[in-house]
Amino acid sequence: MTVQDTETDLTAALAADLRLLLGQLRRRLREEVPPGDLTQPQLTALLHLERGEASTLTELAQMEGVRSQSMGATVGSLLELGLVEGEPHPNDRRRTTLRLSPAGHALIAQRRAAREDWLQRTLRVHLSADEQADLARSVALLRRLVRP
Repeated sequence: MTVQDTETDLTAALAADLRLLLGQLRRRLREEVPPGDLTQPQLTALLHLERGEASTLTELAQMEGVRSQSMGATVGSLLELGLVEGEPHPNDRRRTTLRLSPAGHALIAQRRAAREDWLQRTLRVHLSADEQADLARSVALLRRLVRP
């Protein structure tokens, strides 16, 4: 086995470990902050609206790979809950432009704060100060992977 083969094997193992661990962390964060009365499709629609990735029912449906009718039910429930607001589209009166309501923004902020709180407590309980410093350096490296 050559040095290059060993490096390739290490890189492959690292990539697999990272993928698995990041997936586990994501699932754990979801478990720690349950959706409450909202379904996963409702939460996903709220996040798309918050990030400005979509502003109409059709755009949301396309992003999620579902029919407009299905997304219509999801958005309808969010409108009823007061988490989303709609107004006529400026260029096409047949469509509605969607946006988060103040209550929708507050819900997302609350969920983020709860996840952040859980993660901070978990870091304090399970990692020493030196380990937290090591992790901070690793986060900087991970950031380079997603923002080359």
